[in-house]
Amino acid sequence: MTAQHAWLATALLLAACTPSVPLPAVPAQADLGAEILRSRGDEPPKGPEGACWAQDSSPAVIETVTEQVQITPETRSPDGTLVNPATYRTKTATRMVRDRETVWFRAPCPAEMTPDFIASLQRALKARGYFLAPLTGQMDAATTDALRRYQTERGLDSRQLSLGAARDLGLVATDLSAL
Repeated sequence: MTAQHAWLATALLLAACTPSVPLPAVPAQADLGAEILRSRGDEPPKGPEGACWAQDSSPAVIETVTEQVQITPETRSPDGTLVNPATYRTKTATRMVRDRETVWFRAPCPAEMTPDFIASLQRALKARGYFLAPLTGQMDAATTDALRRYQTERGLDSRQLSLGAARDLGLVATDLSAL
């Protein structure tokens, strides 16, 4: 028996001895993009009584394409020698891929954003590897940068804390009756 066959036989024997206990399910990553409401207005959406909303602007996305366009082709003599090289010019064009828009999303109310709450946010982001600075309890640049990276991976490109991200981080209660 080769070493590879021995290893395979050992793995099969060990697998047969392992109890068939189901592993706990890995929680799904929150889709914060599903909570975004797009609007061109400056008023928050109508929502549940006492709900707080945050507003952010997504920037316009403009694409610039630059290409070389041939003006005249090259000319060659009958024996194949290059007489005149081709001439080119640069052509640049821009187009709007996505217009600037205002997005609204539910957020923790300002009264909840205490230094203790923000320190908890920093701890939660630090535990997940997003926040590397010391805990300050302040919504400083390091905190908002970490928050943006965390939320962007989940579909919301914003430096403002969304209620969905606060739930996902375990900072606010989740309404189990809504699940």
